[in-house]
Amino acid sequence: MSGSVKRRTVTFLTAVIIIILSLLTPAYAGAGSYVHDPMDNPKAAQDIVENPDAVYGYSPSPDSVRLRDYVDLDWTDEAAVDQMRVQREAYHASIQELYDLIASMRAAGDTTEEIARAVSTKRNEIRLEAYKDDPEGLEKVKQSNLDTYGNENGGTPEFFYEKYGSWETVLEKSLSANAGADACLGLYDKYYDTYILPASGPVGPVEDPASETYTVQSGDSLWKIAVMVYGDGALWRSIYELNEDTIKDADLIYPGQELKIR
Repeated sequence: MSGSVKRRTVTFLTAVIIIILSLLTPAYAGAGSYVHDPMDNPKAAQDIVENPDAVYGYSPSPDSVRLRDYVDLDWTDEAAVDQMRVQREAYHASIQELYDLIASMRAAGDTTEEIARAVSTKRNEIRLEAYKDDPEGLEKVKQSNLDTYGNENGGTPEFFYEKYGSWETVLEKSLSANAGADACLGLYDKYYDTYILPASGPVGPVEDPASETYTVQSGDSLWKIAVMVYGDGALWRSIYELNEDTIKDADLIYPGQELKIR
């Protein structure tokens, strides 16, 4: 075999190896791979550190209160991280129960305080239920709850009301997720809307309320638009369902998009 043929063969084999390795690399692997940078979120940043060896580029910070029990896990182990990701996805899916609960209680004429109390309590139940097949994980969550809230089942409605001073905010926070955990598990972009819930009640529509469309602005999310248009962020799914033909991912909308709102 001539020298030039050998070089071409080596080059070809190198290219094949690079392609194979790229196919084996997780879709979100590496810090900076998210559309939304988790480190720009103060709440996420206090729970995580950039870790180039981790499957998704981040791992829990040793200084984190909420995630410190997970610091010693091997975040470079794809199989282990994928297992945690599946569990986390199941937890997010179960949150739909909260939206259904809100809808039924609103239809029954319950007050915001009554709804906030019920949703806050139900969320704690859902979170613990997610660990029914993981006794060790359940104990870690309960200990974390004790350290954070003084209650192994999680924060009580009274705890959150004292913290936020508003039942509307208690309700909003009950629907939010731990951004740091999602960042470590490759889910930060997917659930980004849940981290930017408004801190107060409806801010009022920014366009003619009779309009049937809304033009997406920079910084918008479906939740934020639902608050402005309908006065209730929990109705973001209505916007998504009206625009399923153009919105491929509920977590990714872009400035300039025209969305049907009624």
